[in-house]
Amino acid sequence: MKFIKNTSGKRELDDLSLVAAYQNSGDLEVLGELYNRYMHLVYGVCFGYFKDEEQSKDAVMQIFEELVKKLRIHQVQNFKSWLHVLTRNHCLMALRKSSKNPTVTLEENFVENDDFVHLDIDDTKETQLTIMEKCMETLSEEQRKSVDLFYLQEKCYKEVADMTGYDILKVKSYIQNGKRNLKICIEKNSGQ
Repeated sequence: MKFIKNTSGKRELDDLSLVAAYQNSGDLEVLGELYNRYMHLVYGVCFGYFKDEEQSKDAVMQIFEELVKKLRIHQVQNFKSWLHVLTRNHCLMALRKSSKNPTVTLEENFVENDDFVHLDIDDTKETQLTIMEKCMETLSEEQRKSVDLFYLQEKCYKEVADMTGYDILKVKSYIQNGKRNLKICIEKNSGQ
């Protein structure tokens, strides 16, 4: 992990000050200073999902590119938590995308093989996504809307409240309860 510099010792401005400075100026140096504080954590989350050093390094850079756009438009109260959600969502979307387009290595004599057997592709991730989608339907409308906007569309609490018309405290409650109900439903339907 030599490409990550950990400069957690020097903190001239707090996170929210840097977020505000970046949102006002669009200065990538300010964003770089802020991101550098948490890059090692982003890498750790990515590595936990991908189990591959190079893919995790690529993801760290892709997430920075997402930050350039997303941090300008989102209201962020806790940058570290918001970045963690952004990182997790990035990894999950990358895994979902790769599961839809699996790579298959072909043997040299593949074309000449008379005994062609259909490839048995592991549908575990697709099954999990299907279970999650069905479980989303079991949530109340308020929970479903709030969970969808917060986790899948990466909106902050205030944006969810503005878009749905729900009180911000209700939004937090819907998200927390929806997440718990979703977890229970997924575990029940996964046979765990």
